[in-house]
Amino acid sequence: MSMNLYLAFVAASLALALMPGPNVALIVSNSVAYGPRSGLLTVAGTSSAMIPQLTIVTLGLAGVLEFMSHWFEVLRWIGVAYLIYLGIEALRAPVADLGAAKPEPKSPCAIYAKGLFVSLTNPKTLLFFGAFLPQFVDPKGNAVAQLALLSATFLTVCTMVDAAWAMAAGRARPLLARAGRWTNRVTGGVLITAAAALALSRKP
Repeated sequence: MSMNLYLAFVAASLALALMPGPNVALIVSNSVAYGPRSGLLTVAGTSSAMIPQLTIVTLGLAGVLEFMSHWFEVLRWIGVAYLIYLGIEALRAPVADLGAAKPEPKSPCAIYAKGLFVSLTNPKTLLFFGAFLPQFVDPKGNAVAQLALLSATFLTVCTMVDAAWAMAAGRARPLLARAGRWTNRVTGGVLITAAAALALSRKP
């Protein structure tokens, strides 16, 4: 894949990770209740859940892309449309209530298990990869290797962002609440910009 497409993927992944969802709500809740260490333990749980999800999607997409090799460009434009949809949804989304999730009992096993369960039951990862990933794959290259790189990148970005939420939540929860609307706007703007960059990067 080209460097421009890879950087666009990194930007889109970062924007998606910054958009508060069930994972972030639980991470912030545990971090506020028990401290950053518990927040980071929750991150370990949510990140662990993404590994089998990404493995399944990578192997499944490799077969689909091989079967639909003649429809690569159509799949890529579907990805652009999906990015725009995510961006509009982020702009229209209400401010996330980071205090909605109740903290788990102060047990490392319970905190990790809850993070694992919440992430496993969150369809965001599967939907994002299933509809969006094909446009970044060069049909002339090794699809599995490219998908593995993108999966590892997505996992790394999400883990780093979630860890930042965990470290910041206990000290700056009021600021996070006030910044919710701006987070939505930035996320939406980055997603739409990434879609535009992907569309403009198409070869005639």
